[in-house]
Amino acid sequence: MPKISNKGINMPESPIRKLVPFAEEANKRGKKVYYLNIGQPDIKTPTLALDAVKIHSLDILAYSRSEGSEEYRKKIAKYYKNNAIEVTHNDIIVTTGGSEALLFAFGSIMDEGDEIIIPEPFYANYNGFSTASSINVVPVISKIENNFALPPIEEFEKLITPKTKAILICNPGNPTGYMYSKEEIKKLASIVKKHDLFLIADEVYREFVYDGDPHYSILQEPGLEAHGIVIDSVSKRYSMCGARIGYLVSKNKDVITTALKFAQARLSPPTLAQIAAEAALDTPKSYFDEVRQEYMKRRDVLIEGLERIPGVKVAKPNGAFYCIAELPIKNSDDFARWLLESFDYENSTVMVAPAAGFYSTSGVGKNQIRIAYVLNEESLRVAIKVLAEALKVYKD
Repeated sequence: MPKISNKGINMPESPIRKLVPFAEEANKRGKKVYYLNIGQPDIKTPTLALDAVKIHSLDILAYSRSEGSEEYRKKIAKYYKNNAIEVTHNDIIVTTGGSEALLFAFGSIMDEGDEIIIPEPFYANYNGFSTASSINVVPVISKIENNFALPPIEEFEKLITPKTKAILICNPGNPTGYMYSKEEIKKLASIVKKHDLFLIADEVYREFVYDGDPHYSILQEPGLEAHGIVIDSVSKRYSMCGARIGYLVSKNKDVITTALKFAQARLSPPTLAQIAAEAALDTPKSYFDEVRQEYMKRRDVLIEGLERIPGVKVAKPNGAFYCIAELPIKNSDDFARWLLESFDYENSTVMVAPAAGFYSTSGVGKNQIRIAYVLNEESLRVAIKVLAEALKVYKD
């Protein structure tokens, strides 16, 4: 019998999606499932983005340019300028979601066996992208006790080897919700310049920052022109996850030239989705003001509720719409499955994402879960109550 590749065997399951069959079975049994596991916003997509697709005048749904249409990229560059980031449309490649942008970045700067340092916990698919690219993740652990702040820069320095090619951060962070300060970005800038590394920043949650703290992009940091690569996406910003439009942004011309070859190999990003995404750039500032206020209210409801549950420890996020909670259990994989298979409170249960999948260090995060606060306040309050009741009766 033909054999599956080692790469395929080693490809990790998604901690976010692997429990979906159990949730579907719970639904079939009549249970109400509150989905806290996935960052699918319930915020409405801007009408102007949807209308742009409805009223398009295309006669042929043709390929676009491999790097995305010039008109769209010029509007993206204008968006960045409005956010105090100076780039041109030639610094941008439109991709099929932020995921493809990250794969293009990995392929452009690393060879098989090279290493990338990532503070963990991190977005679970970074593990999958690294496996697909035949590169090695070298983790540096951030801790819930200090809200998942940047680990001491000395810890990064200890991990740098001749195989190290880049440091990757998510800012604000998925799954922690932590937003790196300007000072932390400057520390990272210093070390990548010192060791001639790339600094990749996944900035897809740039709009979702709270408590008055400003977001500082690596593209705003002087001296990083040759080192900085930004991964971006419309998915969460405009609640357009299904559009699958993202972009890779860098002032390093060699990176852009190389990434374009990967873009040409997959032909082009989706045409209709670019039309919607281009229209979304005209979304008024008031949309984001309202969305931020809504997420701040949800965050406060969630954190206050979790802090009232005995034995639960939680880091307060100041960006994105996720948090990591540490539970008084041994194995959150078993707990998450038990919630869907064996538990309900008033015919309701919750679906959470076990946090071990957001680490690459074996055994770390086993008693943690990631929660996405993308439900309305009333649903969040019910979900917290269900979780509290579940912890009262759960036995490891």
